[in-house]
Amino acid sequence: MLFSDRSAEEEKFRRFSSYRIIEHLVLIMLFSLLVLTGLSQKFYFLKVSQSIIIIFGGIDNTRIIHHLAGVLFTILTVQHVIMNFAGTMFLQWRPSMLITFKDVHDAVHNVRYYLGLVKEPAQCGRYTYKEKCIYWLVLTGAVQMILTGFVLWFPVAVTKYIHGQVIPIAKTIHSSEAMLMFLLIATWHIYDSILNPDVFPLNKSIFTGYMGKNQMMRLHPLELERQSDELKEKTHKITLESNI
Repeated sequence: MLFSDRSAEEEKFRRFSSYRIIEHLVLIMLFSLLVLTGLSQKFYFLKVSQSIIIIFGGIDNTRIIHHLAGVLFTILTVQHVIMNFAGTMFLQWRPSMLITFKDVHDAVHNVRYYLGLVKEPAQCGRYTYKEKCIYWLVLTGAVQMILTGFVLWFPVAVTKYIHGQVIPIAKTIHSSEAMLMFLLIATWHIYDSILNPDVFPLNKSIFTGYMGKNQMMRLHPLELERQSDELKEKTHKITLESNI
């Protein structure tokens, strides 16, 4: 099916909380700002980079904005890790983003599906193996960017405790990881969220918090089954209590 379902009457299922929606929107804004101010400095010799630097008020302002965005990005990343750790440990959140053997099996299964060796694609739960891969690549990349970014921001303080050779190493890692994350988001993630025939023209769930039943059946059938079972159980419980 080429287009995602648009029927206003279609049953919808919750995918993301308001907290996750806001977190994602803030991430988009900070990541975009970091890419613009960072890559324009890396490729300063390009005309488009020079135009971007002029728009931000010159190289000094561009660096200040990049540093401030980096601080906010660090805060966002740290709170994300803490919230997920605390939620899993103390609030009984399901560790849905952990990579399991089923994800490996799903990846192998889908390779066989794309080669025409099996008739049906892998049955995925709350997150597919591709979504988990993107998540962990972005998260580990973010940690690298944060650590190397602070090394480059405070080189004198860092070299008081670590060998000075760490500065050029941090510069190489920081700029290379920035390009890698940009290409990852610009290709793989955007394809899965926009150009993928199962969600085209846009997977709106991260902005609305909900996904239609038909799309859930195609992309997350096991999660649909789980939520449907929970809804039936909740409805049954309410019915029993009302009859008491």
